[in-house]
Amino acid sequence: MNLLLADANAATAGQGTASIISLVLMLVFWFGIMYFLMIRPQRKEQKKKAALINSVEVGDSVLTTSGFYGIIIDVTDEDVIVEFGNNKNCRIPMKKAAIEQVEKPDGE
Repeated sequence: MNLLLADANAATAGQGTASIISLVLMLVFWFGIMYFLMIRPQRKEQKKKAALINSVEVGDSVLTTSGFYGIIIDVTDEDVIVEFGNNKNCRIPMKKAAIEQVEKPDGE
């Protein structure tokens, strides 16, 4: 009788270990999928945006996140001064992070 109970306990312990291993494998699998579908593309976009912001120079035409088109007049570490419209009086300082697109002049 004790022999049968020992076999039953061993089988139950083996199933518990197998279920823990399968749970860990499933968690690793789902984390891998989430990484490749969500985290990795977001990091690529962040790197692309950082490269775009670092490439800003005086004379570039930019589109801001608020939808305004302008030309960069001055660049500092964190800020830029953008001139909007045809009149030369509309110059607004703004953060570099507010730049959505950059278009280099055709002369280069």
